[in-house]
Amino acid sequence: MFLPVAKIQQLNSSAFRMLRPLALALAYLASSHLVAFATETADPDRGLDLLLNKPYIPVAFDQETFDDVWRSWEEPLRSQARDANADERRRMAFERYGLIERENDPQHRPVQYVVDKAGDWSMNCLACHQGSVAGKLVPGVGNSQFALETLTHDIRNAKLRLGKRMTDLDIGSMVMPLGTTVGTTNAVMFGVALMHYRDNDMNLLSKRLPPPMTHHDHDAPPWWNVTRKQRLYSDNFAPRGHRGLMQFLASKENGPEKFRQWEDDFRHIEAYIESLESPAYPFEIDRALAQQGRVVFEQSCAECHGTYGADGGYPERIVPIDVVGTDPVRLSALTPKHRLSYQTNWINEYGERGDVIADPGGYLAPPLNGIWASAPYFHNGSVPTLWHVLHPEERPAVWMRESNDGYDKRRVGVPIQITDAVPAAVNAASRRRYFDTRKFGKSAAGHDFPAALSGSERAAVLEYLKTL
Repeated sequence: MFLPVAKIQQLNSSAFRMLRPLALALAYLASSHLVAFATETADPDRGLDLLLNKPYIPVAFDQETFDDVWRSWEEPLRSQARDANADERRRMAFERYGLIERENDPQHRPVQYVVDKAGDWSMNCLACHQGSVAGKLVPGVGNSQFALETLTHDIRNAKLRLGKRMTDLDIGSMVMPLGTTVGTTNAVMFGVALMHYRDNDMNLLSKRLPPPMTHHDHDAPPWWNVTRKQRLYSDNFAPRGHRGLMQFLASKENGPEKFRQWEDDFRHIEAYIESLESPAYPFEIDRALAQQGRVVFEQSCAECHGTYGADGGYPERIVPIDVVGTDPVRLSALTPKHRLSYQTNWINEYGERGDVIADPGGYLAPPLNGIWASAPYFHNGSVPTLWHVLHPEERPAVWMRESNDGYDKRRVGVPIQITDAVPAAVNAASRRRYFDTRKFGKSAAGHDFPAALSGSERAAVLEYLKTL
């Protein structure tokens, strides 16, 4: 009879290192049984329930603070909120911060936070990974409207007014940017910072000096494409696995015992992610034109992005940075040392999940299932529509989303206003609603391949992309 590997890993770190060879041998012998067991018992519905209702990181703020946050707003919004009733103020707050109310929830809780019976709010994975398109929640789409920097700034001011305790996020966000544009976050550097203070067994190393970091914004990719890949992230450096979802839980309150205790939860959460399917385009499609576009796509784009339909295949190809030409900051911000530290960590099952790619040299050409829904495009969210992806010469230098509920059917993506520059007089919250592609890490350049196509070919490919 085998001792379960999970039980072995609960031993203290020194004992675990001594027993690790035995544990790995037992895991290898029992692997087929364990994989079958995990596959049979992982429950997608349970995974979603855990995301919505079980807090894994410390409380960010309480209900009283959120109800008072409107007093932190700039004019004239603050006066509008003052004159509104509680329901209207809540809707205004959800709109400002990119929060989506749970369906048929009498407590009016957002999808993106766990709100417990005491009224304490804890952020969950859906903060970045659950958004809406054309005013409707689309399971698994990235939250391109999440305003984490603005929310944290406003909450901090509300806490100061109310005499509430500050959290690490409240304090840390004063020196570490959370996201300079609405819909993007500094998530890659969040991971670097959290894992820097852990050893391979996830023990806290609190006395380390802060790591060198290259702050930059990143756009959350759609979750429904996870099942088409064997690896994770825009540079494809890390093997897939439920533990990889857990690294953002590494707050100082969560020791290694918590990670092992919660591991089965994240098997369910991974099952939920893997259950997601790309959404069908909800508007009219010119099928004849789309068929023409399919021919062009398969001749010009499929080599990197794969083919679609019943017999479709996906090559999971990394395109060298000097070939794709998109913004290089995300690629260089994670050094080979950063990536190799992931290799032997508990998160990567001490290397048993597979090898990391220490120097990818470029970005993954992602699968394009549901591409119509996942605007804006590129890893940094710099290109607002598929039309702009296909017309590199027309990409705007500075743009702003017109509305959270709108959708640009003609150009397929975010409806935008284009400006020459971010207005100098706007307040900080409004400034974050502009995307300035001239800023560090935010370039919309590159992926110039569509320039080789004629105008009619690009129009046909655009129509075909709606069908994926």
